[in-house]
Amino acid sequence: MQKTTFIIQKMDCAAEEQLIRLKLGRLPNIVSLQFDLAHRRLEVYHSGDYKPIHNEIDLLQLDATFKETTGTDDLARAGQDAAERVLLWQVLAINFFFFGLEVLAGFISHSMGLVGDSLDMLADSFVYGMALFAVGGTIAAKKNIARASGYFQIVLAVMGMTEVVRRFAGYDKVPAFATMIVISILALIGNTMSLYLLQKNKSCDAHMQASLIFTSNDVIINIGVIIAGALVYATNSRFPDLLAGTIIFFIVARGAYRILQLAK
Repeated sequence: MQKTTFIIQKMDCAAEEQLIRLKLGRLPNIVSLQFDLAHRRLEVYHSGDYKPIHNEIDLLQLDATFKETTGTDDLARAGQDAAERVLLWQVLAINFFFFGLEVLAGFISHSMGLVGDSLDMLADSFVYGMALFAVGGTIAAKKNIARASGYFQIVLAVMGMTEVVRRFAGYDKVPAFATMIVISILALIGNTMSLYLLQKNKSCDAHMQASLIFTSNDVIINIGVIIAGALVYATNSRFPDLLAGTIIFFIVARGAYRILQLAK
């Protein structure tokens, strides 16, 4: 493993950082990028020769100069990878537990909002599981993981919208509003914990950013289902629940689009 340091004079904000990440993402031998915007420094952990990396950076015309290349056992990165694995196992356990709880409660209470949220939890569990395989891999591999997660979200969104349409057309059971509200509050607590853990990590890698996007969506969705439950109680109608299901799957589809853009 090599650590190559570049000084990039025109790299002074997040925009230039993202340009460099996107440019170097095509190189399969890069393991990690460490940015220091304040000192305009970039450290690239990689295998093989550094010159192809330098050539890619030069194409951006950011006034980059090579400083040094040194061998490294990458202990810092290994520690970061270990911390990411622990974090992902934690949020995976939280999401998979609430997937089981919500899908069961959703069918018992006849709530499309809870069923939709449970499928979103399942998608998140898939994302975290896939992200575990990406930890320690190359940037290109991490983007492939994020891309697969985005496509999986799209499939779930289409399945969910199909069920919402079917219920709008002929399903007339009013869902149990109390179950909707209680289960969604519990899920909101779980997702808030996951979001806190992910934000503490502060990783800019695509697979971790995908996890953060999905969990942020979950918090919004939980609040929406709680509101839908209150409206079901106020109107004694199934339509607030179906509307919540529609919005949930729209959010899922939008999150999938953001992930696919991130993974380009």
